[in-house]
Amino acid sequence: MTHTSTVNRESSTSYRYRPVLFFFLAYLFTWIFWIPAIFTSENLSAGLMVIGLIAPAAVSTVFILVSGSAVLKQDLKNKIIGFYKVKWKNVFLAILLFAGVVAGSILLSLAFGQSLNQFAFTEDFSFTGVGIGSALITVTLASIIEEVGWKGYCEDSIGNYMNWFWESMIFGALWSLWHLPLIFIKGTYQVGLMVNPLYVVNFFVSGIPLGFIITWVYLVSDRSILACMIFHLFVNFMQEKIAMTQETKCVETIVVTIAAVVIVLANKNMFFETRHVGRLLETLQEK
Repeated sequence: MTHTSTVNRESSTSYRYRPVLFFFLAYLFTWIFWIPAIFTSENLSAGLMVIGLIAPAAVSTVFILVSGSAVLKQDLKNKIIGFYKVKWKNVFLAILLFAGVVAGSILLSLAFGQSLNQFAFTEDFSFTGVGIGSALITVTLASIIEEVGWKGYCEDSIGNYMNWFWESMIFGALWSLWHLPLIFIKGTYQVGLMVNPLYVVNFFVSGIPLGFIITWVYLVSDRSILACMIFHLFVNFMQEKIAMTQETKCVETIVVTIAAVVIVLANKNMFFETRHVGRLLETLQEK
């Protein structure tokens, strides 16, 4: 009986995460739709962008379904439908933190000649080609679909091989770079950054500290995808609907970085522990 249990345990935790292959395929199946969208009309490019947006979630789901690991499959179910896992107090704290980042950034920007009018809501979304209702749906779907891909498989696949500090650094950089083709596609928020190279650089740099905050939201809610969806949606909404200038968003990157540093220092045991390294699935089975 003991021997059988050991065999079953080993077979269920012997899966080897493949982060390099995951990112290669996620980038490939996103960019093969986004790059052609650069050369098409806005209506057609909108459809291509949606298909590309789905790619990381699709690749993540396929990786898990063909993994042969019952633990990995059950973990995905728990992360998606395990509403009980969400630590609502922590999600609210993360939302409050980001709202504070936005408010603090606007106030600091006053020293650089920016206006208090930035506290107002914008009338429209920054990307064109869809109505306000459709734009809101797009922002919501983006938050949901992205997190299924990034939290369903991606972050764990990196975290299995290193502590969560370095995982956050690598994930933030790769997640940010994933958006690259969007700066060339008509009607996107990112294409509007091309008026100034500093705005483009700021957009990609800002993804790194934000990666730390999202990883924190993920871990403190016992790796709940729902918690990350809610936080991601709030971030997207604030970035779209609060009338911050691009100059202020450069200031915001500095403030977000400070917030990320504070979070890491306040959660050193979480970000620097190595008990899970090389045995992430085993630690899941132990819970």
